[in-house]
Order: sequence, then structure tokens, then C-alpha cells
Amino acid sequence: MTQDSKDEGAASAYERAGVSIDAGGQAVALMREAVARTHGPAVLGGLGGFGGLFRPTFTGMAEPVLVASTDGVGTKTKVAARTGRFAGLGADIVNHCVNDILVQGARPLFFLDYVAMGKLRPGVAAEIVTGAAAACEALGVALLGGETAEMPGVYVEGELDVVGTVVGVVDRAALVDGSALQPGDVVIALPSTGLHTNGYSLARMALDALEWGESRVDLGGERLEDLLTVPHRAYLGAFEALRRADVTIHGMAHITGGGLVDNPPRVFPAGVGMQVQTSSWTVPPLFGLIVREANVSREEAFRALNMGVGFLLMVPAAEVTAALTALRAAGETPWVIGEMVEGAGVTFAGNTPGEAVSGVSP
Repeated sequence: MTQDSKDEGAASAYERAGVSIDAGGQAVALMREAVARTHGPAVLGGLGGFGGLFRPTFTGMAEPVLVASTDGVGTKTKVAARTGRFAGLGADIVNHCVNDILVQGARPLFFLDYVAMGKLRPGVAAEIVTGAAAACEALGVALLGGETAEMPGVYVEGELDVVGTVVGVVDRAALVDGSALQPGDVVIALPSTGLHTNGYSLARMALDALEWGESRVDLGGERLEDLLTVPHRAYLGAFEALRRADVTIHGMAHITGGGLVDNPPRVFPAGVGMQVQTSSWTVPPLFGLIVREANVSREEAFRALNMGVGFLLMVPAAEVTAALTALRAAGETPWVIGEMVEGAGVTFAGNTPGEAVSGVSP
């Protein structure tokens, strides 16, 4: 992690301005061991350099293509601040970014993080980065470096921001860009673990006045403080299971901001749309509670929230059984959510458009 440095004589003045160099150093020390565990032979040098060094090997690839993505966790940071649970934010940003490049078939190589606060709290910064390191380690990704920034006057005290960047690689011949999608392809869904990293502004507006620490009957005995802080999950293992089973993948979609309405069409070729069967899954109770408390229409709910759907895989109809078998063997709980059709965009079958979501099923 890098940190601005000033000479000792200026340190006291800098601290009067609201920035503590010592706090930055303490944060780096707390996270150093967790970050180092993500470093394999491809990482050259250690923590603290001006730039991270990564020596890739592209064995078996005829034409390696680098794929990169940057994103943030949005206002989930405010949920973390309210609950005092920060470690999940690190996993959130790693898994979100990895899923984004996975849509194109890319395997992540290394990750960079950015954590900013008005007043740096070394323990909180280290908790977030340690969470990111654990997520990277689980996926075989190097946490190559990052930045811990203290920015008084920019961030209100107690607030923070978390951003990440991932770089991955895919052989050009194996690139998944959606161009092979055609009517008749079957769409397989994988569940989300909750809101993931989107829809938190709506969720906070809807749920702010409720008691987050109490068990709720309408949430199956769960508490809001637990459900709202579950980390965004990664789908890399599911993808790799399909690859090992030689299942053809025509397209994929990560269901983030824009929900099932806006995300899938990002990979559709001209003349091809998707029909989603809303009776094919049960929407988790948390989404129903948000919808009821915010008085959100069905259309807005499916655009603002993932509604329990985290990732989509589009495969030829002849390979659906093989795909479902491979996914279940990998520990996934997939279901067929719909199919590709002639047309454009996403249409929903199973409920009347504009109908309010009951909270039990869409």
C-alpha cells in the first residue's frame, strides 16, 4: 500500500490539518501479512513499492487478452458504518470486480484496492483490506497493491469509500462476448447472497427506521444487520466447473445495478432478447421487505435490486442437463430462469407488468 510521506518537521502541522502519517503506517503494518499471503511467484517485490510488479505467464494461450474493471461498493459503506462491520466490504469489492471480468471469460490475475476516509482509522482500514486479501486468496488472485487515503474535508468523519480494480486474462479464442447467443438458448441463474453491492440507497431509505438488531418473523428469524452485511459472492468457481465439463457458454451476465432489466442486454446481439420466468424462483424475504417498506413497483424493483439472482449463464438447449449437473456437483444451486428469444431486451412472464412484488415471489 502506498502512503504520502512528509519530513518529520512537517508532521505535526500535517496532523493539525487532519492527516496522520503514522496512522497510515500503522494501517499498512496491520494488513501486511494478509496481503503477503496472496502473493505467488508471479509477484515481484513486496508491499510498499510505488507500483506493484506482476510477471504473468500465459501458458496455453495463443492470443492472451487482458481484461480490466474498476468499481466501488457504493453506499454499502454506510451500512458498514452503522453496523460496525467492515471486513465484508473487502470481499464485496474483490468479488464484484472479479464477476465483472468473468462475464467475458477472463481469469483474474491481480487486484488493487483504494480505501479512503475523512479521518484514517488504521483498524478499520486493515479490516477492509484483510477482507479483500482473504477474498483474493480464495480465488487465487494477487492483491498487488493499493492506497489508503486520509482526506479530511472530503469525507465526513465516520464515512468512507472503497474502490477496487482487477486485471485478468482470457485467450481471445475463448472470449465470451455474447455474439453466439441465439433464440432457443437456455438461461441458467445462480443465486445472490443478498443485495451484493447494489440497491443500498433504496434499501437504507426503506429500512432506516426499523430495528436492525432484532430477529424478524418476516425474514425467517434473521436480523437486518446480518442480511445487509453479507458479502457479494464470486461466481468464478461455477464458471470453471462448466469449463471442466466442456459445456458451451454463449453468454453471461453479472446482475448488479440495473438488475435483471438492464444488465443482461449488455451482452445481447442484435435481434436477440431474453424472456425471464418469474415463477422459476422464490425471491428472498429481504427483497420483499424492502419493496413493501419503500412501496416500490414491480418494474422498479427488478431494475434497482437483483431480487435474489446474482449471475446468469446462457447455454445451448442441448447442454442444459450437463450444465446443471456440473454446477450442482460444484456446490451451486442453479435453476433455469428463462430462455433467449427473438426480439430485444428482457421481458418477464409470470406476473402482470407494474404489479407490486408481494415479497414471496416476483
